[in-house]
Order: sequence, then C-alpha cells, then structure tokens
Amino acid sequence: MHPDQVLFQGERTLPDMPAIDHYAGSEKLIAKAMDIQQQMGPVFDITCDCEDGAPAGQETAHARMAAAMVMSDANRFDRVGARIHDITHDHWRRDIDILIEEAGQRLAFITFPKPRSVADVHEQLAYLRAQEAANRTGTALPVHVLIETHGALRDAWQIAALDGVESLDFGLMDFVSAHHGAIPGAAMRSPGQFEHPLVARAKCEIAAAALAHGVVPSHNVTTEIKDVDIIRGDAERARREFGYLRMWSIHPNQITPILDAMRPDFSEVESAVAILTAAQDAHWGPIQHAGKLHDRASYRYYWTLLKRARATGQELPAEVTQRFFAD
Repeated sequence: MHPDQVLFQGERTLPDMPAIDHYAGSEKLIAKAMDIQQQMGPVFDITCDCEDGAPAGQETAHARMAAAMVMSDANRFDRVGARIHDITHDHWRRDIDILIEEAGQRLAFITFPKPRSVADVHEQLAYLRAQEAANRTGTALPVHVLIETHGALRDAWQIAALDGVESLDFGLMDFVSAHHGAIPGAAMRSPGQFEHPLVARAKCEIAAAALAHGVVPSHNVTTEIKDVDIIRGDAERARREFGYLRMWSIHPNQITPILDAMRPDFSEVESAVAILTAAQDAHWGPIQHAGKLHDRASYRYYWTLLKRARATGQELPAEVTQRFFAD
C-alpha cells in the first residue's frame, strides 16, 4: 500500500508542491521565468502577479496577458498560477472571470492577497467555485492565501481549515506596514525579520496553523537579490527555525540558493529510502534499521521528508520512484 494511504488515514496530507513560488509581474519577466523553469524542470512554481504587477487602469489587459501566458506552449509543466487583486479592489472578480474563462483548465492555483478575515476568503473562494462551475472547467483550483493583515493572522487556523486551501503565505512587508511604525523597518529584512517578537510570532502562528491542517506554509521573500549566501541563509532559517516548506522568490538569482536551502540533508534522504522501502515490504509494521526501531510515527516523518526531497529536485533511486511516485 502507498504511504499516503497507510500513514495519514483520515487526515489531510501535505500537497505535492515545489519548494519555491517565483513571482513575476510583466510579460517579459514571466517569459524569462518560464525559460528557466524549462531548463531546471518543475522544481519551482511561477505566479503571474495580477495585483502589484498590473498597471493602474490596465487591469483587464494584464489579466488577459497572464491567462495567455498560462495557456502558452512555454508553460511546459502546468505549474503556473496567478495572484488576483485583494477583496477591497474593484477588479478582483474580473480577474477571476478572465483567468477562469481563458485559462481555468491549466492554472495551477490562484492566490488571494490581503484578506481581512476568514469571511473574505470564504467570499472569494465561493466566487471562484461559481465561475469554475459556470465555465465547466471540471476542476476546483487550489487556493493560496496571503496572511498579511491583523485579521487574517487572527483567523489563520480557520483559513487553513477551508477546503481547497493548500498554502498559507506570509506577506512580511504588508504585515510590518500594518503596525503603523510600531515595528521598525529593519524587521522587513534579515536578521530583524527572524528576531522581532511580533514578526516571529506571526511566522510561527502561520506555520503552525498550516501544518496542523495539511497545508503548506510559504515564507516571504528575501529582499537580497545579489548575495547568494544571504539568500540561502534566509531560506535556511525559514526552513529550520520556523518550519516553512516553501518560499517566494522575486528574482532569478534567488531560485537556486533557495532550492538548495530547502532540500533535505542527503544522509537523511538515504535513511528515508532504506526505512520506507523496508517498511513497505513489512506491510508497514515495525522494523529495525541501523540498530533502531521504527514504526508508523517515524515512517510519517521520513515519508514527508522523501516527498520534500523529490519536490526540490533531488535525484532518487529508480526503485524508489517506481515504488512511491509512479503515476
């Protein structure tokens, strides 16, 4: 039996998602990101930004451009999503209309920014589902929700519990700005973003809410775009200290160091392969490995680690791919 069937009975399991969400706002930058994705493989997602990327007064044209990019031959892996306008903006419904009518069958996900409460997410999610039904897309798109307001942080656990939500994303810049200067600007970058108590609290709460509901916590961007060590260091802290399994990038220079930081340690992957293979052969009963006992509790850990290794592009033995990841 497959690990997801045995180890997570009755629970939502974490969705299989790349460890990077790369944001691009213009047609030129989206095309460049697609070129890189074709070279590297589907180890990162691309989000067409219809919110901050759309020039004022040109929202409709921008959404149509994003839909066309999703439907283009350059979208080789169908791992391209879109962020719409927030619920206070007049164009958010029109964003959904265009994206679903013109690209609904190939979108990977839709991101809702700046909800003020779980009620806002409910409203946008209901409208999305209605448009999917009206256009007979035959799919219910996964939704990513940006937690960047006081109300959304308060309701993070309820938002994570909603059917269809697969990622909670932390919006650091807007979250800090929402504190009216009470949090210093230094908390928008490292090391302050990991050390200021109010920001660290928000990161912990979002990760805890997401992971408790089988949702992927996605970390905010790093503002550094040149120093690879700083980029990698930010991603490592997000992963190791705060439990984030995915991170935004906003520049091609950030993709590889974030990916490196999000990959599990190779020795742990080797252990996961050996333990899970033996466990499956034992029909998921207890086993011994390297002088230690293992049962379903440790199997769950190693299975999620193995899926994360695959999502970050680590090469796995052919037998493991056939056993656990064959379509």
